[in-house]
Amino acid sequence: MNRCSNAMHRPTSRIFICYLLFIVAGLATCGFPSDRAVVAPVKAAATSDALLGQEVAGPTQPFIGVAKQVKAAVVNISSVKKLNTKREGERGNPFFDDPLFRRFFGEEFERRMPAPRNREQGLGSGVIISSDGYIITNNHVVEQADELNVALPDKRTFKATVVGTDPKTDLAVIKIDAANLPVLPWGDSAQLQVGELVVAVGNPFGLTQTVTMGIISAVGRANVGIVDYEDFIQTDAAINPGNSGGALANLKGELIGINTAIFSQSGGYMGIGFAIPSSMAKSIFHSLITHGKVVRGWIGVSIQEVTLELAEQFSTSETTGALVADVLEDSPAAKAKFERGDIITVYNGTSVRDPAHLRALVADTAPGTTVSVSVLREKTHMDLRVKIEELPKELAKASASDRHQSGEGHALSGISVENVPNQSGFFGKSKGRSGVVVTDIERNSPAERAGLRIDDVIREINRTPVKDVQDFERLTAKLTPKSPVLLLINRGTATVFLSVSP
Repeated sequence: MNRCSNAMHRPTSRIFICYLLFIVAGLATCGFPSDRAVVAPVKAAATSDALLGQEVAGPTQPFIGVAKQVKAAVVNISSVKKLNTKREGERGNPFFDDPLFRRFFGEEFERRMPAPRNREQGLGSGVIISSDGYIITNNHVVEQADELNVALPDKRTFKATVVGTDPKTDLAVIKIDAANLPVLPWGDSAQLQVGELVVAVGNPFGLTQTVTMGIISAVGRANVGIVDYEDFIQTDAAINPGNSGGALANLKGELIGINTAIFSQSGGYMGIGFAIPSSMAKSIFHSLITHGKVVRGWIGVSIQEVTLELAEQFSTSETTGALVADVLEDSPAAKAKFERGDIITVYNGTSVRDPAHLRALVADTAPGTTVSVSVLREKTHMDLRVKIEELPKELAKASASDRHQSGEGHALSGISVENVPNQSGFFGKSKGRSGVVVTDIERNSPAERAGLRIDDVIREINRTPVKDVQDFERLTAKLTPKSPVLLLINRGTATVFLSVSP
């Protein structure tokens, strides 16, 4: 109304222009030959009516279906840990336990003391794996819990019991007394590709049934420092505290990982999350249900990464695989004729990426299984067959004496060594009980830069055994200032190769 009133006071020319525009607009709506202006509103109305009460079709539809399927099998786990029932101010003060002290202060003491905290609660997630109530989750969600409560998506709650735990992979299996539950089928994490779309479902910060989406950022992440056996899937799907134990699923609605950790400097999501791959989780799940513990395979070799320097020493251009640094006596590997210096490239049909990958593959193999292993030995590819045994306990090490200071002008300059007594058990079950122990390393020497440490035991120099200090002196005397040196060393219970450049 005000606009029209204001327009009446404008010059006549402007009124005429407005009048022409009004006529053109009318013709465009009703009279121009083109029918696009007429048809479009009708189509829009028809489309709007057709969508009423129906699901939206298009690019988002697959995610909606996957989210529904995964959410139905993801539960909320709350753990309760009973604490010391003493009041907050009482803990650690012996006077508060004295009856005379309490009687003297009487009601004033009781009134002023803060209320006791006797329960500590934690929240996490879990995935229903079987319709009769078996649930897989993280070990850190259930460890030290005195009580576990599971809430299903349909609001039902159950008390849960722990079937078994495996701190080495941070996995656990719990059980609720229920039937006909929705389950999430296992997917094959070995087939994952970087860039593949995934969804994560869990209960971050207690917000139940939360769905996030992202991609696979990397696979085979190891040496993260979270658990002993690491072969993580890295994803940028948002994972936060409370997501632990929840599902990482592909677009087929299959379980491909158990969300377990995040990389964060703030305590919250920063775009890097880690999930235990389904191949590992499935093996642990069945082992815990069958045996109540995890039975891991073992072949009896010490292995290490194939660095560029070591690859050059062993005349190969490949840095994948795992280098055998030692073969333990009476082990499956010894019986299968493995040798020190072998590079394991394929294990039971799977190409070996690195030592962590091989370790996980062997651990997942049931004891008693015979597998084929391909190795590179002295530039020749060989196939060996080894029968897997159960992982035994580690052995300890001992001490050393008789000092020697290495001379100058070569790669081992600046290190001090001593004889190692020929004591049974010093090297565990490894072949040979001779060598020299490193007692001192000069700062910034070639050996220190290469990673040699005090207490390392040098077993070989350039593939020649070192029995004692005299052998060490004889072999180092032959080294030239420009000669790289290949050492075989014992470090604790492990045996590794080390390449030292002058």
